Amino acid sequence: MKSKARSALPPVAMAVLMASVFTVSMGFGVVLPLLPFLIERLLGGGAEAGQISRATGLLTGLYMLSLFLFAPLWGRLSDKHGRRVVLLIGLIGFGATMLVFAFVESLVAVYAERILSGLFAAAVTPVALAAVGDLAATDEARARRLTFVSLAGISGFLLGPMLGVFIARAAADIFSITDPMGSLAFPLGATAVLAFAVAGAAVFAIPPTRHRERVGAPDQTASSTSRWLIPNLLILGFIVAAGVGVFEVGLALRGKQELGMTPTQIALMFTECSLVMLVVQAIVFSPWVKPSATRWLIAPALVVLATGLFLLPRATDFTLMLAVIGAVAASAGILAPILTYWTSSMAGQAQGAQLGRQTAAASLGAAIGSAGGGLLYDVAWLPDASFLIMTVLTGVGVVLSFALPRMLVRGRTA
Repeated sequence: MKSKARSALPPVAMAVLMASVFTVSMGFGVVLPLLPFLIERLLGGGAEAGQISRATGLLTGLYMLSLFLFAPLWGRLSDKHGRRVVLLIGLIGFGATMLVFAFVESLVAVYAERILSGLFAAAVTPVALAAVGDLAATDEARARRLTFVSLAGISGFLLGPMLGVFIARAAADIFSITDPMGSLAFPLGATAVLAFAVAGAAVFAIPPTRHRERVGAPDQTASSTSRWLIPNLLILGFIVAAGVGVFEVGLALRGKQELGMTPTQIALMFTECSLVMLVVQAIVFSPWVKPSATRWLIAPALVVLATGLFLLPRATDFTLMLAVIGAVAASAGILAPILTYWTSSMAGQAQGAQLGRQTAAASLGAAIGSAGGGLLYDVAWLPDASFLIMTVLTGVGVVLSFALPRMLVRGRTA
């Protein structure tokens, strides 16, 4: 019975799961470049740059905090009540918050929207991953499909800012909107429409799950080694996400303030980062690489990540920056899907709960890394403090990962 259920993921369902993750990632990306302008309008013409930057950072942090708090809860609910119903709640709720966001007229309402938007987004990514873990017929299929979901998330985040600006400008031209802020409702509304459309497709495409197949409690027969594996993987996921957060903030600040790069050059660096992640994930989980062999890549990738974080503040020109960026992006792009795959492999029937915890750990890491990257960037008593601290923390991850390949094999056997 179990094998039959695990082979029931048709291509249409896979496409809807990928579209779900793409939508919430794109929604986050759409909002990012619009937030400072919206905050400036709501604060009034006398708003200082510091007020705008603090509010922007706080709003972004609230979204990530909401993901951290609610992803495990949604994951456990999907274990109990089925993936489809929780996914629908997440998509419809996310679409509704984006639609409301298009018409907010107070800063308090913006804060509330970011919290609610993160709450509903937290119901999408871990549940989509859990559905893949449930229904993939083989380890190879599980690995590739989890990678496809990860690629969908990266693509959404990469395209979101560009699509948001493009739709806003197009709306201003078509409808002759003279107020630049008047066109911002259009990309937010378009994101809401996409979320509702994907939810409608999910009603028909995602296979229903019976409650008796969902077991949210951990397996009491698992060995102590197996029980330790999930926390170990969560810690590594937190470290990788924090490293990427420090890296992204430091990259933008260093490129502008120290190297005098143009916005086009900075945008090119972020584009390179996303493209490298896409390529390495496609290679690592290609048909030519056995998923079980990916456990041996964890420690080397962490070493490369630590080295890149250490060298980034020492890269003195655009060419060296591109080389270091490629190394960091490749290591992070390898580690994220590998950790997701092995978390899913170790989760047993509690796919939603464990992948929800992984999403929470990564969200917390990204929030702390981004905040730390900004707050510690220019500390006089410790130059490059954020990069050095993250290098040390990643080194701790390397130590934790040394025994991981053998532990993963023993845990899977148990």
